[in-house]
Amino acid sequence: MTPFTTLTGIAAPLPMANVDTDKIIPARFLKTIERKGLGKAAFADMRFNDDGSEKPEFVLNQEPYRRAEILIAHENFGCGSSREHAPWALADFGIRCVIAPDFADIFHNNSFKNGMLPIKLPREICDQLMDDARMGANSRISVDLGRQVVIRPNGEEIPFRIDPLRRERLLKGLDDIGETMQRAPVIQGFEERQRAAQPWLYA
Repeated sequence: MTPFTTLTGIAAPLPMANVDTDKIIPARFLKTIERKGLGKAAFADMRFNDDGSEKPEFVLNQEPYRRAEILIAHENFGCGSSREHAPWALADFGIRCVIAPDFADIFHNNSFKNGMLPIKLPREICDQLMDDARMGANSRISVDLGRQVVIRPNGEEIPFRIDPLRRERLLKGLDDIGETMQRAPVIQGFEERQRAAQPWLYA
């Protein structure tokens, strides 16, 4: 998993509440367990017409937001079903950070597990960041996970708080498997002792 330390990029404003996981990636795209290639399905029903043509009014079909790495939304982002494909699709599209007043619990947890940073900020702050984002490509927003601040284009720093363990894992680029493998010497030592004491378990 790619470490998340600092991110400076284009932010896309999505002034919607209750964006559920079926909006993020419709159920018809859940036929794969591969994380790659799902970016084209992110917000598919909002991005595309039935004939596959783009809906020009949707923000991610507009410049410069096609290259957005940050998404700013309203309350209850990621509600609905517990599909892990939702953060997979966002990440494959290029989104590394979502800022919203709050998130559905399962989406929130899945985001951390997949190297994406969900940041909770008050609604009024999210609206200010959306106004910043609407200024386009010359108005970039920065996220400094080490210092736990979002930096507006005018230089104002907005603090946020992340669970210390989750923060550490993101900074190091560790998922569940990566964290386990950090303890590989301890695991190997246990297995060697167990093999000597109970060899029939390894027969």
